[in-house]
Amino acid sequence: MRWHKTILSMIQQRQGKKVALAVDTSTNEAPVILINNIVKLFEQLKPDTLLVQADFKIRSISPVKSDSIKYQTHGKSSYTLVLEWAKEEQIDTLFYITDVTGFFSEEMEKVDFELFWLVPGNFLPRVPFGKAIKVA
Repeated sequence: MRWHKTILSMIQQRQGKKVALAVDTSTNEAPVILINNIVKLFEQLKPDTLLVQADFKIRSISPVKSDSIKYQTHGKSSYTLVLEWAKEEQIDTLFYITDVTGFFSEEMEKVDFELFWLVPGNFLPRVPFGKAIKVA
């Protein structure tokens, strides 16, 4: 549970910043309890966090709330729209809960905001930019 303290500290350090939490909803095989616990952390510590639910498109953007996540069954996911949205909205820090098996636009070589990939499971893949953190 070392990741728990890491995420807690990261949220606390970003008070006063524009923060978003994206959840990859492309599969209903996601570790729902783990994801809800992460969302609850944001809900309690930084309630002004924006919650982005996305798979191959952005499904919803709302204030952070752990009981509002709706998962899909198709397994297709693209990160490009969420990353472009974060840039347009001038998000300071984006946390993205995903297994990082989705699609990135080839034109996207970097992002100009802080990006943390919160990866459930035992495997921690390489990410093209930002920092991957294993949450399992």
